[in-house]
Amino acid sequence: MPARMVGNAVIGILVFLSGFVLFEPAPSDLLLCAVVVVWSFLGLRLSRPMLPMIVLMLLYMSGGILSFWELKAFQKPAIYMATTGFLIISSIFFAAVMQVDTERRLKVIERSYIASAIVCALLGILGYFGAIPYASIFTLYDRAKGAFKDPNVFGPFMILPLIVMTRAVLTDRLSNSGWRLLGIGILLAGVFLSFSRAAWGLAVVALLLITVLAFISEPRQSHRLRMIAYIAGGLLAVALLLALLLSIPLVQDLFAQRFKLVQEYDGGRLGRFERHIIGFFLIQEHPLGLGPFEFGKMMGEDEHNMWLKGFTAYGWLGGFSYIALVVWTLVISTPLLFRARPWTPFIQCVYAVYIGHLLIHNVIDNDHWRHVFLIYGLLWGAYALEWKARRPAARAQPPPPLVFGPVTLPRTA
Repeated sequence: MPARMVGNAVIGILVFLSGFVLFEPAPSDLLLCAVVVVWSFLGLRLSRPMLPMIVLMLLYMSGGILSFWELKAFQKPAIYMATTGFLIISSIFFAAVMQVDTERRLKVIERSYIASAIVCALLGILGYFGAIPYASIFTLYDRAKGAFKDPNVFGPFMILPLIVMTRAVLTDRLSNSGWRLLGIGILLAGVFLSFSRAAWGLAVVALLLITVLAFISEPRQSHRLRMIAYIAGGLLAVALLLALLLSIPLVQDLFAQRFKLVQEYDGGRLGRFERHIIGFFLIQEHPLGLGPFEFGKMMGEDEHNMWLKGFTAYGWLGGFSYIALVVWTLVISTPLLFRARPWTPFIQCVYAVYIGHLLIHNVIDNDHWRHVFLIYGLLWGAYALEWKARRPAARAQPPPPLVFGPVTLPRTA
């Protein structure tokens, strides 16, 4: 088997395993480290355009390590920071490997992610209804969580495959989309049964954004009209799916409880939003941060805000580095949305989901979500490809220099 096929298979396995995280470090993290070591010896190359991402992520982690000065116990924080390191390596790895055999490898990543999400969604759905043995492993607090520790990670994990298949349906004939429609139905059910408000909001934002991007990217008027018809049909199908799920009493009760913009634990005394305010005042007094888990010990609950978490767990260095990473990522990735490249549709989906994640940063901390680091790697990898494509063509090799030296003149008779 050619080495490139083996490499693509390894990439697919790594992406597929990212949907199975019942403990940390996850098996995929440890496998990734082994793969990176071997691949480095076989020619894993980093390109110059990736350096801002690499430097900012390393500064982010360095801030977390510096926060250890504030700690008395180190075992759990050390494991936590090691996991952050694994995830940073994953971003760098995926950005690097897509520089070679790009179209095929992105297709491998896309399909492996879809397969992982559908398997994970089925585990969550079947576990929720008690239809499989050991169903309790795949649920938490009467919410589907699949092969994740938390429903709030399970739900958002499925959004990128959902967006990819939705875009494909919008831009293709309906007769070619039977399996996609089935996959979309499974993922929508999984997202709904996670009862994660962050996942619901993320799905709405990403679906709206990818619809706009697909509509703008389509130059043919007839295809745009077809998209509008598909959107109308899709909204009707989603409404029917929700009606079917809400006809189940258990689902109906939990939905009524969860479908509130502000829960009691959000707006109450020392609720989520009050903790955010206290936290932002608190970090002004702690340039090195508090260290991992310390905010939760002080306030009774974790930060549930990625911007705040950047400062409490990673200090000022980590917090400002992450903000810089977000801004820089938006700057380099936005121009990629309408490039004439075979992978542009996939990058549009990744970008839409990334924007959604930036919005839910305000209500949840996701510094250990593996798919978020995959998204960073994909966006920066696509930027590196574009940077190389737009470089001035190498000038033709100059002719050999003229050799000047003593010249022997012919003798005259």
